[in-house]
Amino acid sequence: MLDVANAVIDGTDAVMLSAETAAGKYPVETVAAMARVCVEAEKEDTLSQERPVTTPPAEVEEAIARATVFTANNLDIKAVASLTQSGKTVLLMSRMHTAVPIYAMSSVIETRRRVTLFRGVYPVKYKGARDPEKALHMAEDELLKRGAVQNGDLIVLTIGEPYGKAGGTNTMKIVKVGEHRKT
Repeated sequence: MLDVANAVIDGTDAVMLSAETAAGKYPVETVAAMARVCVEAEKEDTLSQERPVTTPPAEVEEAIARATVFTANNLDIKAVASLTQSGKTVLLMSRMHTAVPIYAMSSVIETRRRVTLFRGVYPVKYKGARDPEKALHMAEDELLKRGAVQNGDLIVLTIGEPYGKAGGTNTMKIVKVGEHRKT
């Protein structure tokens, strides 16, 4: 199980049992033991430590992902909400290691299924709205409904503009939850 712990500490998104182990006499107990090792390994401080980035971002989505994770790790951010069609920016964020949960909000079922394998990412079925500002408010409301945040918490939202076009995350917004209700 040391190899499982090391894989988690090194940033692996998912672990699996080999055929021999999964088909042995105690598959349920083996999965339970692996889960306990994963949970304990995830508690290691190395998961939330930023790794130095020495190369410039290759594309806009990567720049937004880096800025989002940096902000999440250095402000009192409670959650990241990424309005996504493809999940690309969410994947980039999950590879950068943050202890802040990332919610991949998508109307695309294939994207929601795929992101379940990304470290620290939670898929959310999300319809959105035609108006980007309303879509951001709906994302905030979804996090409130799930108990991920409370009024007054800071969250980071990522979105592509023009809104609704896949592969174009180009905006990061820091929002105080509940602030839009005051107007």
